[in-house]
Amino acid sequence: MGAMRPLRELHGAVVVSGLEVTVIMANAMVDAYSKAGRMEDARMLFNQMSIRDTVSWTSMIAGYCRAKRLDEAVQVFDMMPEQDTIAWTALISGHEQNGEEDAALELFEQMLGEGMAPTPFALVSCLGACAKLGLVTRGKEVHGFILRHCIGSDPFNIFIHNALIDMYSKCGDMTTAMIVFEHMPERDFISWNSMVTGFSHNGQGKQSLGMFKRMLEAAVQPTYVTFLAVLTACSHAGRVSDGRRILESMQYHGVEPRAEHYASFIDALGRNRQLEEASEFIKGLSSRIGPGTAGSWGALLGACRVHGNIEIAEKVAESLFQLEPGNSGRYVMLSNIYAAAGQWDDSRRVRALMKGKGLRKDQACSWIEVRSAKHMFVADDMSHCEANEIYEMLDKLFDHMHIVVDSVKDQHALY
Repeated sequence: MGAMRPLRELHGAVVVSGLEVTVIMANAMVDAYSKAGRMEDARMLFNQMSIRDTVSWTSMIAGYCRAKRLDEAVQVFDMMPEQDTIAWTALISGHEQNGEEDAALELFEQMLGEGMAPTPFALVSCLGACAKLGLVTRGKEVHGFILRHCIGSDPFNIFIHNALIDMYSKCGDMTTAMIVFEHMPERDFISWNSMVTGFSHNGQGKQSLGMFKRMLEAAVQPTYVTFLAVLTACSHAGRVSDGRRILESMQYHGVEPRAEHYASFIDALGRNRQLEEASEFIKGLSSRIGPGTAGSWGALLGACRVHGNIEIAEKVAESLFQLEPGNSGRYVMLSNIYAAAGQWDDSRRVRALMKGKGLRKDQACSWIEVRSAKHMFVADDMSHCEANEIYEMLDKLFDHMHIVVDSVKDQHALY
């Protein structure tokens, strides 16, 4: 609960009554203070302990990770007299959960190098890091390790299988994700959600809807995540009527539609050129979810860009500027809509308005996996250690492309 007052009262009662503070009691208090976000108090108690066990050290590591103080977590880990698999797992999981996926994978390799057998939780964190980084090759290596060492016996079978499905799905390998799913001895709602979502996010709308149907036939209760994935699948597949039916059925399944569900349905209408209907639908939502319509208006603005409807785009953008005055992406999209229509003065006007408000476009990046390592690039990026060689190769490729194009033109000229 993170309730500080009763925690301090209990701690005070222990001190006042003169109770002997055993290792178990001290560990409980260190864990309680760390979970309440009071790492200084937890560290003070930890330093006062004359005897510490694995739980003591792991509680401190997990607490610092939870507080996003990873450097201090590593310091405590390095101070341990003997580092066991539980402490390694806490450190790996902490880095993965705090967006330090590369560090988590490096720690996992170090753990194996020390001859430690990874726990199922460490493997799941490692697979989670691979999923976030899109490193399917590294994920397959971890999968092979799991198979070779027969890891994943009950009660961790579902736990690890779900992590594998999530990793393969996020890396775009739905064929292998499906194989893992079909070979699971038992499944839970997370297994089904991962498959429905995986197919949806990889543009396989028909397969996502088919998996959703199987889920209902298996009497598995869908969640708001399930419906979001299915509505997204309907949008990508252009199945507006199915999307409407599914949206209306949510309350029957005990799930209240959220703003993101409505935004997905609006996206479906927009892709199907039903822009006026989408606009009226959002206006009807405004009285119910208010500022929550920003996502729906954004989906409609995207549809206006695709279909080149400037008239509706201007009205939608006006609503978005009021709802999200600090969102630079809305200004950029309207500017691009004007530019695509050849209205350069209007495009420059929106860019100037954006600049006047001090807004900047988020810089996009590209990435590629080479030998299980992820390399990221942005426009005109020279930060990579092999940047000169990369640009030299790009120049060679451009020269080769010009030669090929000129050759094709010469062949066409002959005919």
